[in-house]
Amino acid sequence: MPAPVIVHTVIDSPVGPLMLGAVGDALCLCGFADHANSAPRSLARLRKLTGLPAHEGASAVLEEAARQLRDYFAGRSKRFDLPLKPIGTDFQQRTWRALQTIPHGETISYRQLAERIGHPRATRAAGLANGANPLAVIIPCHRVIAADGSLGGFGAGPAVKRRLLALEGVLVS
Repeated sequence: MPAPVIVHTVIDSPVGPLMLGAVGDALCLCGFADHANSAPRSLARLRKLTGLPAHEGASAVLEEAARQLRDYFAGRSKRFDLPLKPIGTDFQQRTWRALQTIPHGETISYRQLAERIGHPRATRAAGLANGANPLAVIIPCHRVIAADGSLGGFGAGPAVKRRLLALEGVLVS
């Protein structure tokens, strides 16, 4: 059996190139390849956390993720059905699971996110965990906005967040 490795590739999307990464048959990375704070940093973090080498390549899960992302961006799909393996702390894992409960076309505030994970006073920590999401778009961190309705932060910038929310039909003030 070959030693585990993080296999990654870059695909084009309407919001810029996305880097996808997988370990075995599970997706562990979907990030914005042309933003220093996103995919390149996430890939380096994954390598550090797992101790695994990373190699550019192809795999069945990467191909399926690319197909589902194309369907999402074309408006043919509102959800993803992929084996996911986001790597993070227990708190981050709880936050990322909560993000997956936000329906397509809806948003919640950072405070509501903190409440969903059972830590209503941990708004800032929930926001930081949201920002550390290694599976952008697929785990919909873009659906979390500020309490006043403004976009809040986003690793790929506010224009990309606005585009993702517009794709989902969300009106943002």
